[in-house]
Order: sequence, then C-alpha cells, then structure tokens
Amino acid sequence: MEQQKNYEPAYITIVEGPPPEFREINHEWPLGVLESQARGDVALCEMRTMNGPKLAERCHLAWRQGRAAYFDFPAGDGTRGELSILAVRWEEVEEGHKLHLWLKI
Repeated sequence: MEQQKNYEPAYITIVEGPPPEFREINHEWPLGVLESQARGDVALCEMRTMNGPKLAERCHLAWRQGRAAYFDFPAGDGTRGELSILAVRWEEVEEGHKLHLWLKI
C-alpha cells in the first residue's frame, strides 16, 4: 500500500489573549526570501513561549516536507488572523523561550 503524503500546513497558534504586535522589517534579506522588490511585505512578531525549540522544529519539518507554515492569532475584533511564516528562530530568555516569526503580510 502506498503511503499518502501529508499536505496539511503546520500551524503556530495563539489560542487566546490580545492580538500580537507586528513590526515591519526593512532589512534586505526578507526581500530575498520573498523574491520581492516591495518593502513592507515582511513583519516580525516576537512572543514568549514555553517550548521555542518544538515550535521552530514544527515549521522546519513542514518546510523540509514541502508544506507551508502559518501563524494563527486573535485579531482583536473577535476574528482570527492567519499569516504565512517565512522564517522562525527561538532564543532562551529569563522567562523561558522567545519565538521570533518573520511573516508575509
């Protein structure tokens, strides 16, 4: 029996709380990732998390398998937002882990 490929995207989700803050990125490398000439196409979102390595690996595994990764978050008006994750990094901080998400906006 042939094994079916998983085409489901990976998600990093904020279940509840205030909407995340996004900072526009004006560095050159995100433009290369997007293969875009337009500034303002990439935003950075930083958040504390309990397990940064696991969340980063979720994205890395999806990308290695040719799947997309998305950030799902409360938009503040009762709806939810969803943005494509372009890159992810985590770091250890005093409170636990901090996750850095570069997102296509």
